[in-house]
Amino acid sequence: MEGGGGTLSELYQSSKKTLLKTRDALERLERLEFSSASSSTSAGVDSPELSFAVKRDIAQIQSLCAEMDRLWRSIGAKSQRDLWKRKVEQVAEESDSLKESLDKYFLRNQKRTQEARERTELLGRANGESSHVLRIFDEEAQAMQSARNSSRMLDESYATGVAILAQYAGQRERLKSAQRKALDILNTVGVSNFVLRLIERRHRVDRWIKYVGMFFTTVILIAFWRWTR
Repeated sequence: MEGGGGTLSELYQSSKKTLLKTRDALERLERLEFSSASSSTSAGVDSPELSFAVKRDIAQIQSLCAEMDRLWRSIGAKSQRDLWKRKVEQVAEESDSLKESLDKYFLRNQKRTQEARERTELLGRANGESSHVLRIFDEEAQAMQSARNSSRMLDESYATGVAILAQYAGQRERLKSAQRKALDILNTVGVSNFVLRLIERRHRVDRWIKYVGMFFTTVILIAFWRWTR
């Protein structure tokens, strides 16, 4: 039996060769995937050319299966028809298995790519949040430093105020001492003036006594003179 692409036997041989090549390419893709996963690569390593070739070969096998399915149905002998039916179905099953494996590979690779993108976005957000947290810490540190500076200025102002008050207290004590000395001097001056006044009064009394004595002496002398005449 012949079809547009050759005899059923030729189509079958071509499909088997394509199956072997596709299976080998798919195994290489899976080995590449395993090596990238074991090396802790952040994203899955994909080979677009190889995966596209596998997908193309599977489509070719499916096309061959459709052609072979049409051909084996036209075989007259039932035994030959059943034989080719099983062979074509086997090729179709292997093709479906390869397609399923390739689809799983694409899903895994897409999942790894998505996870890598999410990790990158998460790290970007984490870095942004870290920068925000560091900025908050820096602002808090600046506020604490400003508070420490204010506290130091208050302490210095308090110490200056204490020193000024101590100086004023010392000046007050000195003023009190000077005031006491001045009062002592004034008291001394007051006593001296009192003594001087007493002495002056005694001198005046002594002068009056002298004058009175001189008067009485003169009177006595005059009286005695007159009496002697």
